Amino acid sequence: MHLDDVWLRYRRGGSWVLRQVTAELSAGEIAVVLGRNGAGKSTLLQLIAGVLRPSRGRVAGRPAAVGWVPERFPADQPHTVSAYLHAMAAVRGLRAAAAGRAVDGWIERLGLGGFRDVKLPELSKGTAQKVGLAQALLVSPGLLILDEPWEGLDAATRELVPAIVLEVAAAGGRVLVSDHRGETVRLPGAARWTVADGGLAVAPAEADQHCVVEVAVSAADLPGAVARLREQGHRVLRVREEVGS
Repeated sequence: MHLDDVWLRYRRGGSWVLRQVTAELSAGEIAVVLGRNGAGKSTLLQLIAGVLRPSRGRVAGRPAAVGWVPERFPADQPHTVSAYLHAMAAVRGLRAAAAGRAVDGWIERLGLGGFRDVKLPELSKGTAQKVGLAQALLVSPGLLILDEPWEGLDAATRELVPAIVLEVAAAGGRVLVSDHRGETVRLPGAARWTVADGGLAVAPAEADQHCVVEVAVSAADLPGAVARLREQGHRVLRVREEVGS
């Protein structure tokens, strides 16, 4: 999928929100979209999702299955969580049995079990965002677009978002995520797309990027665990006793 010299303004004669934007995102790649508030991050994501059309240029090669999660999920709809997700599954072409499996699976994974029969307008912002995330994933997306997906989420779901992103990419999907909280540090290997002054600067993923992961093992297993990590080429930075153990 690629953007070819894309320009956008909201009305004829108005100022350009985006101009001369050219970028490419291949299957299995993740890009983090950065920029100050009002720079045009959400506008760029809406263009790529197909919600907006460019004033000039084109977005080519957009996959057929697009999962789109806006910054604020539009919860002002007279449906329960379950009814909404089943309706979205039908829109995406799933038959009843497959729709039921997909809806039940994402309701369970995102902790929405207690909200099945709650109407969307009655949900908190964080719970509504979970519903928005679930609807985007009912069908494995060829392109997943998340606009500030961590906003309003509980700690457990915030931890789950990077795992979902990596799963989609591992399955060959393309992923775009905007972030101003620094949450995307947990997406090693992602490219950086920075929106500023109407333009887009693309920095490719760093091939030699490293992350620090803390792992707790029993004292008896420690020598073997350290040896296995080193055999796999990892650096063991330090070993400490867990407080309260």
